[in-house]
Amino acid sequence: MRTSWIKLTAIIFFAVPVLLLMNFKVTPTKVAASTVDDAATVYKAKCAACHTPKADKFYDPAKPEAEHVQVILKGKKGEKPPYMPGYEAKGMTEDEAKGLAAYMKGLKTP
Repeated sequence: MRTSWIKLTAIIFFAVPVLLLMNFKVTPTKVAASTVDDAATVYKAKCAACHTPKADKFYDPAKPEAEHVQVILKGKKGEKPPYMPGYEAKGMTEDEAKGLAAYMKGLKTP
């Protein structure tokens, strides 16, 4: 009788809280890069290494914004590595890509 009581107590104090915690699902929230400050942060973290801080390399501001957005989202293979990676698979949305394209154009426009 005593061992049954110990087993029941152990189940209540250990198993039940674990089962309750398993029911809670945490969904991560995504912060959109919609403001200029966020686009600047993303550019400095992910783009400036290849494109330079002033977007001097591998960027043509004369191309339409839609083309820039597609390259940012899907990526692009150039003549030789390093290739432009696609950021859509890494969680970037079309609105974030538009903000980033506008920020890059602002770097090249006086």
